[in-house]
Formats: sequence, C-alpha cells, structure tokens
Amino acid sequence: MNPAKFFREVRQETSKVTWPTRKETIQTTIMVFIMVVLIAVFFMIVDWLLGSLVQTILGFGR
Repeated sequence: MNPAKFFREVRQETSKVTWPTRKETIQTTIMVFIMVVLIAVFFMIVDWLLGSLVQTILGFGR
C-alpha cells in the first residue's frame, strides 16, 4: 500500500469525525470521575462486608 495514499485516506476519515466540544468533554470527564468514586465506595463497602462475614464465620471476629 502506498503510504501517501494511506495518509490521504486517514485525513479524509478524520475530517468526517464529529469532535466533542470543550463543554461536552468537561461534562463527560466530570461524569467519569463521579462514577469512579461511586464504584470505589461500592467496592469498599462490599469488601468490608465480605471481610466481616469471613471473620465471623472463621471465628476471628471481635
């Protein structure tokens, strides 16, 4: 394949892409951070509950 033709085609395809606005990018980034925090808290609670359950079952609790 001809490299010049390849780069021309890449440029054509790139021009067809709808790029997000600055506002959309900021909103999406904030949403991602919020979801990461929520998921981290969820897994922290699940880990704590499962750890407590295992300690209780094995008799190491309290």
